[in-house]
Amino acid sequence: MTNLFNFKGIDRVTYGVEDMVAGVKFFDDWGLRRISTENHGVLYQTVDGTEVYLRPIDEPELPPPFEGGSTTREIVWGLESEEDLNSLCKSLSDEGSLRDIDGRPACTDPNGLTISFRVTQRRDVSLSGTLINTFAKPNARVDRQSAFYDRAEPIEVGHVVFFVSDLGATESFYMNKLGFVMSDRYPGSGAFLRCKVEGGHHNLFLLQTDERHRGLNHVAFTVRDIHEVFGGGLYIDRCGWKTQIGPGRHPISSAYFWYVENPCGGLVEYFTDEDYLTKAWQPRDFDRTSENYAEWGIGGGIDGHTRRQKPDVIDSAI
Repeated sequence: MTNLFNFKGIDRVTYGVEDMVAGVKFFDDWGLRRISTENHGVLYQTVDGTEVYLRPIDEPELPPPFEGGSTTREIVWGLESEEDLNSLCKSLSDEGSLRDIDGRPACTDPNGLTISFRVTQRRDVSLSGTLINTFAKPNARVDRQSAFYDRAEPIEVGHVVFFVSDLGATESFYMNKLGFVMSDRYPGSGAFLRCKVEGGHHNLFLLQTDERHRGLNHVAFTVRDIHEVFGGGLYIDRCGWKTQIGPGRHPISSAYFWYVENPCGGLVEYFTDEDYLTKAWQPRDFDRTSENYAEWGIGGGIDGHTRRQKPDVIDSAI
């Protein structure tokens, strides 16, 4: 098993936004760095340079929507080199499926989402999370208190999740045309895909739905450790934004999570400690159940002021 095109990961997420004031306030609070404001759009970056671009929903230069209201309008996938980008472009252009967006080769996936490609602009960063003292290694952290975070500072966009009207066609496109790899699956109902053989559990998760409900589920931001998941979630609650569910833990990817409603569309997630996979990994099949979505999770979240659980709000979206 080899990488076909040497993807780095997600390089940019572009939203078409109905309420730009709320959208900008949200991502300021979320912990992204505001880089520029131009042409009525606002560009943010994570620690490693992954971009989040907010643009007014009625801006004519935006790619067409694949659902109504505020949502993602384009996902830019980054490749490791110009050679990789050229190889991908040749493969896709042979089928006549490419167009140009601001100098980036682009196409539309079977779910109606615009995706484009560029040599990655992300930076390699060196960050360390908090060491955890376990029974097997009780002295991993010595004479040091574990970390506390006043707020989160996301490192990257780790993955995106979409409801799709034709799982088979969309899964086949990403695997056979782009070389993505299956990590795990809900047979006939969901596919966890990673964009390279060796890396985090998934960069793209597809969930079967009907035509009326296709669209964005969430965009997930990697943070350093579970303590930053907590610190970020508590801070975002104090800012007045609504938690859907979190904190919690996904049993399939092992990741800890905190999901928040996003005025720019769908949800956003702080997550950490996902499984790291190699060519030796064999995809597993799971039933699409609430137990397989979350080993545990706090519906409605934790109050950022009292630090106590809020009234339970159960979500059945996944």
